[in-house]
Amino acid sequence: MGTTRGAVYSPAMTDFVFMVRDTSYLFITGPDIVKSVTNEVVDANSLGGSEVHMKKSGVCHVAFDNDIKALLGVRDLMKYVPSNNGLSDGFKRQLQVNTASKMESLEKEEEIGLLNTIIPLDSTKAYDMLSIIKAVIDDEIFFEIQPDFAKNIITLFSKIGNQNVGIVANQPKILAGCLDINASVKAARFIRFCDAFSIPLITFVDVPGFLPGTTQEYGGIIRHGSKLLYAYAEATTLKITIITRKAYGGAYDVMSSKHLRGDKNYAWPNAEIAVMGASGATKIIFRNLKQDEIKIAEQDYINKFANPMPAATRGYVDSIINPSKTRHIILQDLDFLKTKNVKNPLKKHGNIAL
Repeated sequence: MGTTRGAVYSPAMTDFVFMVRDTSYLFITGPDIVKSVTNEVVDANSLGGSEVHMKKSGVCHVAFDNDIKALLGVRDLMKYVPSNNGLSDGFKRQLQVNTASKMESLEKEEEIGLLNTIIPLDSTKAYDMLSIIKAVIDDEIFFEIQPDFAKNIITLFSKIGNQNVGIVANQPKILAGCLDINASVKAARFIRFCDAFSIPLITFVDVPGFLPGTTQEYGGIIRHGSKLLYAYAEATTLKITIITRKAYGGAYDVMSSKHLRGDKNYAWPNAEIAVMGASGATKIIFRNLKQDEIKIAEQDYINKFANPMPAATRGYVDSIINPSKTRHIILQDLDFLKTKNVKNPLKKHGNIAL
């Protein structure tokens, strides 16, 4: 709600940082010291204002217009966080599912047919993943974390059947849903928080891969990307995954796949689970063929792999589901998995790639 200098590491170590626009500032050294040491002229807002930490640094999780809204925001967040991670309060209190309301929601989904028609026929076309999430959660009510940072991935708290859940989802509208450094770090931190409180994780996947390029490679995408893999593999809370369209290569693996101990993994009928897209794959595999032959090979690749059947036959997904049944199936799994009790191997602590 004000300015924090020097002691900024204290809020950075907390679970969530809320800031107020035009009154909250976070920086290690203020504008005057910056000017005297580096001769760089910058004001407090440009150096450590809420917009900077929301969009660039990722330090701020949510920004508000005034102090009252910030305090109310804290209240809203607390609706989704149990008082502890134990079965006595964390799970049992959450698992009071209202059967009538979930049936009403399911019927509503089937009436409007939103989830059956939302994915474009052209796999290169974007769509809003948030629309899918809103159709699945209770009453379209949610609390998004870091909405303006790494917008190619969505992290939010919501309720499904009156049960608290954490949702991680690729956003095809931004960078085609590719994972990059910031998205990996953002999602990994959110996943670890949910796991700390045994909040079930629902993951919606539409990811063509990790963002390529020297900027990402020099920035350490290998190291930072592994944080996301580590977070999912380490998490022992409930993990349910829905593949809505693309699930390519290593990016597919790190998005709560079966290989990372996903409890339930589902694919929509138009899902594509493969090493890479048809165009890129055929150009590598059949690089010596003529152009017209490559086109034939590309179509053959699409017929073989641009569908979820190969993954289903290998056990990488539990079932291929009708999109409009997604909420109903998640509700069933939340109830079925409520007694899950998995413990990691005994050791002092893990060594995440910081």
